[in-house]
Amino acid sequence: MIRISGDNVEVTGPMTMSGATVLLAEGEAAIAANAFAFDLAAVTDMDSSCLAVVFGWMRAATAAGKSLRLLNPPQNLLNLAAVYGVADLLPQH
Repeated sequence: MIRISGDNVEVTGPMTMSGATVLLAEGEAAIAANAFAFDLAAVTDMDSSCLAVVFGWMRAATAAGKSLRLLNPPQNLLNLAAVYGVADLLPQH
């Protein structure tokens, strides 16, 4: 679930395949509303689909002429990115 608070986006709950489409759409809507800092501190579970969602948000931010920021990325996300060889592509945190 996503909640917009100013220019921050709070992501809560799981970031898994079952909710990836909704999270991607909610994040794109947040970006359209000028929110570009995504706080992942309250993410409870994730699988590899979370990388696809984050990269989708990054594409949306780039299309809007902005840069996405990830706040409090869970270690599991960073580990998955390293396993897939895409850690250098993630926004700096």
